[in-house]
Amino acid sequence: MAKRDYYEILGVSKSASADEIKKAYRQHAIKYHPDKNPGNSEAEDMFKEGAEAYEVLSDPNKKAKYDQYGHEGLSGNGFGGGFSNEDIFSRFGDIFGDDSPFGSFFGGGGGRGQRVRKGSNLRIKLKLNLKEVAEGVEKKIKVNRMVAAPGVTFKSCATCGGSGQVSRIMNTPLGRMQTSSTCPTCSGAGQMIDQRPNGVDSSGLTAKEEVISVKIPAGVQDGMQLSMSGKGNEAPGGGVAGDLLILIEEADDDELKRDGNNVISDLYLNIADAALGTSIEVNTIDGKVKIKIDPGTQSGKILRLRGKGIKDINGYGKGDHLIHVNIWTPKTLTKEEVALMEKLKASPNFSPNPGKSDKGFFEKMKEMFSN
Repeated sequence: MAKRDYYEILGVSKSASADEIKKAYRQHAIKYHPDKNPGNSEAEDMFKEGAEAYEVLSDPNKKAKYDQYGHEGLSGNGFGGGFSNEDIFSRFGDIFGDDSPFGSFFGGGGGRGQRVRKGSNLRIKLKLNLKEVAEGVEKKIKVNRMVAAPGVTFKSCATCGGSGQVSRIMNTPLGRMQTSSTCPTCSGAGQMIDQRPNGVDSSGLTAKEEVISVKIPAGVQDGMQLSMSGKGNEAPGGGVAGDLLILIEEADDDELKRDGNNVISDLYLNIADAALGTSIEVNTIDGKVKIKIDPGTQSGKILRLRGKGIKDINGYGKGDHLIHVNIWTPKTLTKEEVALMEKLKASPNFSPNPGKSDKGFFEKMKEMFSN
């Protein structure tokens, strides 16, 4: 089943501000909250759907990718049905605040108002060849992540009592006022390391190499960044893992060049083949393809192989393969070849005589990019 538009899910426009998106998600989540709709699987699906939409639209980077490329540009993003309600509560619980009737359910069970910590993001570069870019590919990559170390135990922070916040009461001209701030001892985690084995860092994390399967959609471009939620470093003491950010790099191809969704290559013909016509094999993304060269083919002619280019990342078909014909002129000739060329040179048929059908360079370029 195709995913619904994220803006449609939250009922906002593309020009909606961050506050408007946040407000819309808050209303959506309250409406479809599992505790308000017990046993209603449809409401639960809507609840998760709204969380996925908010995760993307509340992140400027993900929102920009979604606005430009749609769902296909967000490979690995969102919950995708694989996250539990607890994941959603811990990630977005602070959006509700204490005045919400569901405030006690959001915050990971660490006390009202406590913000669940999120691990840091990981960034890697992934180099793809032209065929992988054109068709999409699934890659298995090794990633060194920081994960919770076995044997580490935690205890409640003595300063904040596990709430992650400390309160102060101040006397002001308007009376006594109470303010809250992040606990300086535990940095808002609400807990401290109690026992830590050797080799484990001060956060209770240790490095671990993992093999992660990454699905790259067809049509990605050099410099595009994809995100896989929850595949970054884990948060100290539990919480939500960070994201794995994947920067796409396109490897240069010796023969085929990319131009948007089109592929461009050069074809060199000798004078005889161009004059008489021939059949010749050319390399494409899909392998070798035999094409027909018409008699009298001129240098500079553009041959188009429709649908032999790169898949559009939004699913709007494929580009074309454009072949630029070049007539190869030998730099040196034998005596016999010189004599033959002198004879042909004297023939009126070998004198240039372009007609209206023989387009110039600029006309050819205009025609190529208008199709």
